[in-house]
Amino acid sequence: MLETIAKLEKKANYIRNLILDMCVQAGTGHVTSSFSSVEVLVALYYGGILRYDASHPGWDKRDRFILSKGQASPLLYAILADLGFFPTDELNKFCQADGMFGVHLQNDVPGVEVSTGSLGHGLGIAAGLALAAKMDRKSYMTFVLLGDGECHEGLIWESAMFIGHHKLNNLVAIVDRNRLCVTGFIEKIVRLSPLEKKWESFGWDAITIKNGHSFKEILSAFERCRLRRTNKPLVIIANTIKGKGVSFMENQPLWHGVAPQGKQAKIAKRQLRMEK
Repeated sequence: MLETIAKLEKKANYIRNLILDMCVQAGTGHVTSSFSSVEVLVALYYGGILRYDASHPGWDKRDRFILSKGQASPLLYAILADLGFFPTDELNKFCQADGMFGVHLQNDVPGVEVSTGSLGHGLGIAAGLALAAKMDRKSYMTFVLLGDGECHEGLIWESAMFIGHHKLNNLVAIVDRNRLCVTGFIEKIVRLSPLEKKWESFGWDAITIKNGHSFKEILSAFERCRLRRTNKPLVIIANTIKGKGVSFMENQPLWHGVAPQGKQAKIAKRQLRMEK
């Protein structure tokens, strides 16, 4: 489903509104973690990159997408509902007793490959899927979205070493580089920079997107990801803003895992209406 950049920007704003509405209604949810990754996932699902069939979630030739930062489940749920994997009305039951999903990502939801939320595991799962595709001579790609705080986990680097060693060039990792985690600013807790060189040292090709909210830059990074003439896996490091779109939530650690309520919710909604 290839869309113009203007349509992708409009879609991104719509998805942010869906995320905000479902989390405000539930009184919980990781709004800021979801907002930083909106453009990346909208580009994947609406920009002609990811292969999927909403009417047949288990389609054998689908690309596999792993949301390793499973706390951003509202983002993926909103996109899957919008694409018709399940009724949009289900979003109103987010974290409700009669709903089909809770705070962290669940694999019993149509379109979701694996349950995640215990950080660090998504890249290893993606490695297994990519290796299986090689062994079975399947053409599907595996994409995995990581948080940069998640890159503090040792399992990430064990998986990165494994993927580089086995030359899994059918795997693309995206790092949501919003520079925040639940307890504060990442570079002050344990420095990750220079992140691109770290991945390269494990045998990966690395691309850094200066503005992870620019569809032009995102689509350019994904361009020809299926046709790369290399045996190296690819990591795309997208510099983003946690809470992007709502000024009082942007780059504020204390909004991690919190949904605005009352007056703040109304302000957030008004600011999103002002976006493209």
